[in-house]
Amino acid sequence: MTYTSREVADAAGMPLADVRRLWRALGFADAGGAASFTEADVEALCLVSNLVRDGVVDVQTVLQLSRALGRTMSRLAEWQVSTLADEDGRPRAGVHDTEPAFEHLLLYAWRRHLDAATTRLSSVADKDTDDASEPEDRAHTQTVGFADVVGFTSLSNGLGTDELARLVESFESRCSDLVTAGGGRVVKTLGDSVLFVAPRPVVGTEIALTIIEALGPDQALPDVRLGVATGPVVLRMGDVFGPPVNMAARLTAIARRNHAIIDSRTASALSAEAFVTRGLTPRPMRGFGDVEPITVRRHWV
Repeated sequence: MTYTSREVADAAGMPLADVRRLWRALGFADAGGAASFTEADVEALCLVSNLVRDGVVDVQTVLQLSRALGRTMSRLAEWQVSTLADEDGRPRAGVHDTEPAFEHLLLYAWRRHLDAATTRLSSVADKDTDDASEPEDRAHTQTVGFADVVGFTSLSNGLGTDELARLVESFESRCSDLVTAGGGRVVKTLGDSVLFVAPRPVVGTEIALTIIEALGPDQALPDVRLGVATGPVVLRMGDVFGPPVNMAARLTAIARRNHAIIDSRTASALSAEAFVTRGLTPRPMRGFGDVEPITVRRHWV
């Protein structure tokens, strides 16, 4: 049996306008008056309606969470289907055979990441309480890093589709593994770059140098460059915003291949016994005025 948008809204006890906003937030086209919905859609909307009615969340919060869920699931589905595609780029006949196992894995991974995110937020709140006199701590200070492929545009123009896909997948997966192993967290990947955050400057700098040391000599991958900056950020919808994000991006653009550039705040937190830093000629950076980029490398004994 199928239902129209209005019938689904009536069954869930929600205004039709809210149902359509929720549907769009999940990333689906408006069905108009067509009978395009199933029992599963009604059940899902009833669950949401109950949360709103019981005061657990409001409609605006539901829309924000649905938008995040829709974007994540859309990308995950595209990634899964393309990974399981045949040599001609068509979905394999058995792609749906993976659904039961991956559905279980999806819930498992989500619960683990939910616990980790809750722990991170709690630790920040505890730090804010302990250091209430420091306003920047209350703004959630993080170290932000950008890892960027050198000459990606010209490189991509010279590669076939399959070669480019393999290169991007290798770069993103290698960087992601190194960030996670180093104690950081990947915020997002953009094909030719990876944005990550770390809890402290030394952790972010270690990750940046490890990426260079691992990927730079690899002949199967292009050269990389990194920018690292520290400061107050806002975490929203799974993304990160704030001056350090923009600064890290600006620093990446001026870094030499297989080198990292950091800002002064990151540099001031590094030990001279572990790292060697050197200030470069100050230069104007859009939105920041004149900035002194700082190179960093390990202090080998």
